[in-house]
Amino acid sequence: MYTAKGTLERDDQLKKYSPLVRRLAHHMIAKLPPSVEIDDLIQVGMIGLTEAIARYEPSQGVQFETFASQRIRGAMIDELRDGDWMSRGSRKSQKDIEHAVHRLQQKLHRPPKESEIAAEMGLTLADYQSLLAKVRGTQLVYLEDIGGGGDDEDSFLDRHMGDSEADPSSLLQDQRMRMALVSAITTLPEREQHIMSMYYEHDMNLKEIAAVLGVTESRVCQLHSQSIARLRSKLREH
Repeated sequence: MYTAKGTLERDDQLKKYSPLVRRLAHHMIAKLPPSVEIDDLIQVGMIGLTEAIARYEPSQGVQFETFASQRIRGAMIDELRDGDWMSRGSRKSQKDIEHAVHRLQQKLHRPPKESEIAAEMGLTLADYQSLLAKVRGTQLVYLEDIGGGGDDEDSFLDRHMGDSEADPSSLLQDQRMRMALVSAITTLPEREQHIMSMYYEHDMNLKEIAAVLGVTESRVCQLHSQSIARLRSKLREH
C-alpha cells in the first residue's frame, strides 16, 4: 500500500516523466502502420512508467530515466506483439524489398536506385513507392540502437546492454552489431544517411525531416523504409 506521501511522490514522478512516455511513443509510432494509435502506445507506456516507479532501486546503479525507458519501451513492444500489429502481408513485403536490395547490391556492388529496386521486384516506380509507404519502416526494430558517434555518445544500445554481470561474449556480440550498424549507415546514399542521422541521432520526427529536406512527409517515410531495407540487407553480410 502506498502511504499518502508515497502516492504523492509517485504522482509527481508520473507527471515529471510523462513527457518521456510521449517522446518514446512518438518515436515508435513513426515505424508502425497507420492502424496503430498513438494514444494506445502512450496509455500502455504510462503503465510501464508506473511499474518502473514501483520497481526502481537506486542501489542498482542505473539512472531512473534509463530504467524507466526500458520498462516503457518494453510495455509498448509487448502491447504491439499482443496486437500482432505487423500483418502477414507486411512481413512478406518487408522481406521482398530486403531481398531485392540484397540481390542488386551483390550484382551492382553499389546501393541500387529506387527505379532499379522497383524493376527487380517487377513493379512500377509508383507501385514500389506505394509499397514502401505501406510497410512504413516496419522492418525497423533494432536500428534505434545506433549511436551518433562522438565522445558524448549515449546510444540506446549503450544504455540497454545490461549490467556489469552480463556475459562478456554477449557484450562483444552487441559491440560488433553496433559497429556493423554504424558501418552500414555509411554505405547509404547521401540523402538517406541524412535522414537516418536526423531521425536517430537528433530525434527528429518525419514531419521535421520533411521540412528540412523540402519534401513531403510521405516521401520521407518512403526513403526511411528503403533505408531500413538497405541496412538489413547489409547486416546479413555480418
